[in-house]
Amino acid sequence: MLAADPAASIASIAAEAGVDRRTVYRRFASREDLLAAIYAARLEAVEQAIADARLREAPVAVALHRYVENIIEVNRTWPVDLARMLADDESRKRRDASVAEVDVFLRRATGEGLLRADLPPGWAAALLPQLMHLVVRQTPDLPTGPAADLVVATLLRGIAPA
Repeated sequence: MLAADPAASIASIAAEAGVDRRTVYRRFASREDLLAAIYAARLEAVEQAIADARLREAPVAVALHRYVENIIEVNRTWPVDLARMLADDESRKRRDASVAEVDVFLRRATGEGLLRADLPPGWAAALLPQLMHLVVRQTPDLPTGPAADLVVATLLRGIAPA
């Protein structure tokens, strides 16, 4: 609900959840506390997605697909306003640590020849999240595995005919 309307009230969130707003306020003292909990849950899901992908150990092609599949699922489960989330210092630090981990992986993928070495610095790191967000927005009914296939194929081969 907050993804569709970041200004949604606690009362409307409670109604959508089928509970009284007092129930929400018993758990979260304020709207900001609710948002902080949502952001923390998303960050935890991203951190788990990265860990599950085994970016440092798994073969790069396997790790890339697993990472993309995991992050697509995170984006579908936690579609929150990232700009607002990153306004919080702690959230931004956690997110930056995750980004750094993916950057290390992308350098590994480049070093092992999966990604082109002649691209501008940071190109793959900027393109990959955009492709994952695009597949979530454009193909919400596409199962996660095929959605990840689409992202990885687009990242590695572009959109030219095979």
